[in-house]
Amino acid sequence: MSMQPHFFNDYATLDPFLPDEEAHSLVRLCEEFGSYGLYSEEGLNDGIGEGLPQRFDAAFNFIKTGGRFGRSREDLAILAGRTNYFRETYAYGDSITAPGIESLYYSESLMEHARRIFRRPTIEPAIVYANILLPGQELALHTDVPEFRGMSRKLYPQWLLVVMHHSGLFEESRLHIATAVSWYQDTRGGEFAFYPDGADAPGTALTVNFNSAIIADTDSLFHGVDRVEESLEPMPPFRPGMRVHPDGDGLWIVRDGETEIARYNWDEMRFSISWKAYCFNNEDERKRWHSHSEDLKLDSVLDRLCDDLQKRGRISDTRPENRELAEILVDEYIHFPPPEADPV
Repeated sequence: MSMQPHFFNDYATLDPFLPDEEAHSLVRLCEEFGSYGLYSEEGLNDGIGEGLPQRFDAAFNFIKTGGRFGRSREDLAILAGRTNYFRETYAYGDSITAPGIESLYYSESLMEHARRIFRRPTIEPAIVYANILLPGQELALHTDVPEFRGMSRKLYPQWLLVVMHHSGLFEESRLHIATAVSWYQDTRGGEFAFYPDGADAPGTALTVNFNSAIIADTDSLFHGVDRVEESLEPMPPFRPGMRVHPDGDGLWIVRDGETEIARYNWDEMRFSISWKAYCFNNEDERKRWHSHSEDLKLDSVLDRLCDDLQKRGRISDTRPENRELAEILVDEYIHFPPPEADPV
């Protein structure tokens, strides 16, 4: 019998998050960084789940349910565009791609919050990235992409890593990752929706205010972003290849190559920065991870998952083809919160 993972419901909200000048400096950093591409441009899966998007688990659930408030009356293309948000990475490992982000990346305050929430004293910053949602966009309910010894999003499909965590079969190899999400506008709409008591309990939502933040185990905590207030109707169809560019004086322009698609003012948009850090029980545990001495292998992971599916009566002795197996795994192990009543 598989052991279900422990899903933390401990979190901290921080308001204010940073000294005021430091928060304003991150707004300037956002503009100075340059243009931002679409998250959907991350490649499709090869092998297991071949041809499926990296996070088809969250995308398919969003399309099926219409999002947190069940707005499934909309056209499929419109729904897909609503979750096609913009993202770029500011720091990853030892690489800093956005000079000026160092004080946030190595924040002692965030590391101390991570120690308290995860009850693990050894913290190693992992990544900082920025998300931009434009008016009319929202972020589908999901849990973030976890990591396991030897298995990360750089090497394996993101949805598979999510399945591994939700299955509870690989907890002894999971890396515990703290995530802090911080905001730099008083956004109209765009609330941070989350489920601290689990997918079957009522959700809650934080209003997004300038210089505020939340830190939690978002690999385990279902969360998403409610719709940012629309300013253009119909909302433009954001497609791979488009980028949003700063144009000075708080104006941002979405372009497809040289073609202008839409323009927005800064205060219409929703800009957030996510910080992630690994949390270890001690320095020895951290060193063992770096040594790769206990890495998981894909074949053994799939064997273990398929053995569990057989015990659950979901598959026979014959393993399904890659895409069918991927959809069965997501359907069996990832149970999303049901839609709530639409407040509109």
